[in-house]
Amino acid sequence: MRSVVLVLIACAGTAALAGCGLDQGTDAVAPPPANPNVPVGGSLRVFTYEDTTAPDLMEPFEEQNPDLDVKTASFGSDEEAAAKLVAGFQADVVESCLDEMEPLTAQGLLRPIDPAGVPEWDNLAFTDAPGVTEDGKTWVVPLSAGPQGLIVNTAKVKDVPRTWQALFDPKYKGEASIEGDYELPAVAEAALAMGIAEPMKMTDAQLGEVSAFLDARAGQFRSLWQSDSDLVNLFKSGEIVISDGGPGVAARMVEAGIPVEWIAPEEGPLSWVCGLSITANSQNVDAAYRLINWQASPRAQAIRADDGYVLTNPTAMSLVDPADAATADPATIEGAIPESSRPDEEEWVHVFQEFQAR
Repeated sequence: MRSVVLVLIACAGTAALAGCGLDQGTDAVAPPPANPNVPVGGSLRVFTYEDTTAPDLMEPFEEQNPDLDVKTASFGSDEEAAAKLVAGFQADVVESCLDEMEPLTAQGLLRPIDPAGVPEWDNLAFTDAPGVTEDGKTWVVPLSAGPQGLIVNTAKVKDVPRTWQALFDPKYKGEASIEGDYELPAVAEAALAMGIAEPMKMTDAQLGEVSAFLDARAGQFRSLWQSDSDLVNLFKSGEIVISDGGPGVAARMVEAGIPVEWIAPEEGPLSWVCGLSITANSQNVDAAYRLINWQASPRAQAIRADDGYVLTNPTAMSLVDPADAATADPATIEGAIPESSRPDEEEWVHVFQEFQAR
C-alpha cells in the first residue's frame, strides 16, 4: 500500500481544536507487542525528516504489513515537529534527534519506550547516549548517525593531522573552512581543540573561553560552508585544504577525483544521532513498535547504508554493498561524541553568531 503524505491543516476555533486532538496523551511506558514479528493493521501516522520515509525504506515495511495504512509527513526540525504536535497534528511515531529533541520531551509529547520490545536493542550503537534514556525512561531508539571529523587534501597536506587542533592551526590560515549553518559543530570542535573532553557539558566559564578562542581565530577560515555541495566546491577549486565534515561528503570528493582523506580526530569525532520515538497520544502502539523494529533490522539498516548513512546496527554490515562499506562502517562512530541538547543552547547560538560576525 502506497504511503500518503499528510496535508498539514491548521485547526481553528474551540470545537476544531478539540477535534485536532490537543490531548497530550499518556506518559506511561508504551507496552511492547506480544510478538514483534506479527504483521499489524490499522493506521500508522509517521512524522519524520523526509529521508527516513524514503520509498526504499518504507515500501518493504508496507509489503510486510499489507493491512496497515501508512500515512507520512515530514518536518525540518524537531522544534517544528513539536510545535505542530502541540497545535494538534496527529502522529504515532516521530523522529527525534538527540541534539534538538528537547522541545518534544519538555512538552510531554513522547511516550517512554520499553527496550524489551526492540529485539535489536542490544546491537544498536548510542543506546547509552545522553537523551536516549533519562531518569530510567527510554525516549528514542537510535537508528541513524553521521560522524563529523576532519577532511584533508592529502596532495597539499603531507603530514596529515589527526586532531581537531589542526582546524585552527595558523599554518592553514585562509585555507581552512568550518561548518557555518549550525552553531553546535564549530563551538564543540573548538572546545575539543582546547582540550575540553565533554563539550556538550561545558560550564559557563568554559563556554566563555571557547567564545574567546573562536573570536581570536575568525580570520582562520576562508569561508563557513553551508552545504555538502558548497564544501565539495571549496576543495575542488583548491580554495581550502582542510575542513570539518562527514565521511559521506569525503567519499563523494574522492569519487570526483579530489585527493582527500576523512579523519576521525584523536579527541573523538562528533556525531549527530537520530531515531524514532512513540508519541504520547499514539493510537497504534503495536504498529509504532513494528516500524521501529523494521528500521532497526539489519535489512533496513543496509538500505540506510546504501543511502549514505552510517549503520547504528553493526550486524547489518554483511548485507551492505561493498561500494558503500567504507561510509557505512560503524567503526567511524566508535568513540564518537554524540551531539545532544544543551541547557544553555541560546548561549551557544550567541557565541556562534559573534564568531560569524567577525
